[in-house]
Amino acid sequence: MDHYSFFDRDLSWLLFNERILLEAEKEELPVMERVNFLSIFSSNLDEFYRVRMPVILAVNKLAKGATHEKEDVLLEAQQLIERQQQKFGQVFTGRLIPLLKQNKVNLLFNEPFPAVVQDKVTDYFFSQVMAFLQPVDLSETGKKFFPENNRLYFLITLDVKGEKEKTILLNIPSNQLPRFYSVQADDQQYIIFLDDIIRYNLDRLFTNEKVSGCYSFKITRDAELDLKDEYHGDLSEQIEKQLLKRDMGMATRFLHQPGIPLRTLHSITEKLGLQGSSVVEGGVYHNLKDLMGLPVSLPGLRYTPWPPIVNAGLIDKESLFDHIADHDHIFHAPYQSYNNILRFFNEAAIDKDVQEISVTLYRVASDSRIVNALISAACNGKKVRVMVELKARFDEANNIKWAKKMKAAGVEIIYSDKALKVHAKIALVKRSVDGRIKYAGLLATGNFNESTAAFYTDHILMTANPALLREMELLFMFLGKKAKTSEGYPIDFKHLLVAQFNLQERFIELIDREINHVKKGLQGAITIKLNNLEERILISKLYEASQAGVKISLIVRSICCIIPGVEGMSENITVRRIVDRYLEHGRIFIFHNNNKHEVFLGSADWMNRNIYRRIEVCFPVYDPVIRAEIMQIIDLQLNDNVQAVMLNEDLQNISIANHEPLIQSQRGIYELLQHKIDEKA
Repeated sequence: MDHYSFFDRDLSWLLFNERILLEAEKEELPVMERVNFLSIFSSNLDEFYRVRMPVILAVNKLAKGATHEKEDVLLEAQQLIERQQQKFGQVFTGRLIPLLKQNKVNLLFNEPFPAVVQDKVTDYFFSQVMAFLQPVDLSETGKKFFPENNRLYFLITLDVKGEKEKTILLNIPSNQLPRFYSVQADDQQYIIFLDDIIRYNLDRLFTNEKVSGCYSFKITRDAELDLKDEYHGDLSEQIEKQLLKRDMGMATRFLHQPGIPLRTLHSITEKLGLQGSSVVEGGVYHNLKDLMGLPVSLPGLRYTPWPPIVNAGLIDKESLFDHIADHDHIFHAPYQSYNNILRFFNEAAIDKDVQEISVTLYRVASDSRIVNALISAACNGKKVRVMVELKARFDEANNIKWAKKMKAAGVEIIYSDKALKVHAKIALVKRSVDGRIKYAGLLATGNFNESTAAFYTDHILMTANPALLREMELLFMFLGKKAKTSEGYPIDFKHLLVAQFNLQERFIELIDREINHVKKGLQGAITIKLNNLEERILISKLYEASQAGVKISLIVRSICCIIPGVEGMSENITVRRIVDRYLEHGRIFIFHNNNKHEVFLGSADWMNRNIYRRIEVCFPVYDPVIRAEIMQIIDLQLNDNVQAVMLNEDLQNISIANHEPLIQSQRGIYELLQHKIDEKA
């Protein structure tokens, strides 16, 4: 492995975010969808500063004066981010704001207010905004202030007659009020930033002083929770305590408006304890992830909707579990309706034959119908066992809320230990029918979350296969035993691929089999679709397969540490990225096996965290019809020449030459699945 090369994971991630930015540049997309891609870019960058920048800063500090592969990453990352933010500004102000104006939508961006909105803005300030403003005078001796994570503030300087200049920090209450205020006047819509409403009325706030400067800024803080390896008491209580401290973490970025005088900038970084953070000059406005909520409702400015496809064959008076017993079913969200997944849990809650329900929950919808069904099941006398992952980053509070509600209703709640997250997406229903025990299960590539299912592409298998479901039951027993005793027991999985047991080993065996086929002069090929690819043992095995002549096609949405197309190392490896209206999320693994294809789906990316610090489940697709359908979907994605880009050996996103026929894989998948339903009708 030492002689192989790898992309840096953080630079790779930033270049994925650049791919998002490229989508915002596309003239053929509706203008509000382009605005939304800018919002996604901004949100992603905030997360990078919260999650990855603390690591880069720490490694860079340790690497000072020593040779280290990460030594230059900080500088490269900063330069890359600066270039991307400049591109962001050019696209937003130079292209999208004028396009909105052509549609009579005037987003006022650092410009004077037209006369027709001034009175309304002032009235809104006095009646709505003023109640939330809390100015802090930093000029007062000993006065301290702690800016909250990613909250918006103004740094204001005031001239006072006969006194020293005052420095004021003023909150911009975008967490309490809408970020945008809309006014309709003269057949035009005017959209005004909350920031500018406050700026416009500063003289009404500071009536006895002269405002000499007003500059927006925000602080981004480290998001990691400090969970001790050894602890006493309830895990959820400890995480709740840590959540209160999360926004008190180390500052990783001080993002400020241009033009702050240097002496003021130095003074404020010292007073706020920001010396160790990255000081970044940004634009006039921050938190542009809020653009997702821009109040524009004109038709034609967004994608034409694709209504979720409904499988009418499953909508009848029969039990869904009878359908599952007949044969396996697969659902592809968001192309197909998620209602049958909700129905699975709803029927389980009320079916008199159901005795037990077991499920893993990683990220739960804020108003989860699935969790409500589990609560009803417990109230209806069924044994319900739920593995709730409390350490799902940024969803901890929501998961704790639901865990408490379920526990109060009599649901048995299982938590993972400190060092291990349970990321598997599985559910098992145990029924007693005419004295016989029958099982039905869900195995999925994404969370049981009806909210994200509307825009994440995932695959959910419904099955009654006894071999798969018996192993799933053993895994639930393991998780329950481990939670109670801090010890597990070995399970010899023959069908499921489970991280911490056999997942990495089985994938290596499957790659080795392709290598052996090629060495014997037979056909060998591998197609893998992931969100992230980082783990070096598996990457090295793919390099080995490439060197042996195995053709390897990868679709990797985000982090990708494998370097494709390098002679003597990876010339048989290609990497694609697909960004479109839906977030590509499903994990698919296809091994050619000398034309006897084996297909696996699952929850596991090939990241260090997934392989070594999580319980993940990947599962074989045994049904030949479903297997063929998955391969059709992947074939469309491998031939996408509209929304796909190729990753080259320099980590760049390279456009694919458009040629006939034009293939936009997400549209093609939707049409394929619709055609299959029409054929059955």
